[in-house]
Amino acid sequence: MIIETQFYPGALGEIITLHAQYYAENWGFGTFFEAKVGRELSDFATRCATNDLLLLARDDTGLAASLILDLNDSASGVRGGHLRWFIAAERCRGSGMGRALMETAITHAERHSGGRMWLTTFKGLGPARHLYESFGFHLAAEAPGEAWGTVVTEQEFQRKVP
Repeated sequence: MIIETQFYPGALGEIITLHAQYYAENWGFGTFFEAKVGRELSDFATRCATNDLLLLARDDTGLAASLILDLNDSASGVRGGHLRWFIAAERCRGSGMGRALMETAITHAERHSGGRMWLTTFKGLGPARHLYESFGFHLAAEAPGEAWGTVVTEQEFQRKVP
């Protein structure tokens, strides 16, 4: 396994594909969601700064996992770094890959944002929520919404400052 810390040719497409396939197969999300991921990821890629964190795990099959800590998201404010595009390919789920990427992100956030981090997700992703909570995130807001292209219970998690 190789961990890339910069975008490589095809990385954006692989990140979008991982998200589109997982959320279509497991949650019925469609083109709206795939386009949203593509649009927001492309916007990030064009403004990515040296203090942002990119973790792209690659193996012989391609992208195995991704995690991006966006420290320059204009929507973040005092919430700190925005944890985004965190996903593992099916072949890596349960392997500890996600935990290892999160440990690196936490260390990076502690150096660059005082440990403050936040993320958006939706209700029903139990293993992900368990992982977030094990790193000090807490549920800060929850409400029905359509930001994902279909009605779900949207959630925002914030990490408590150590």
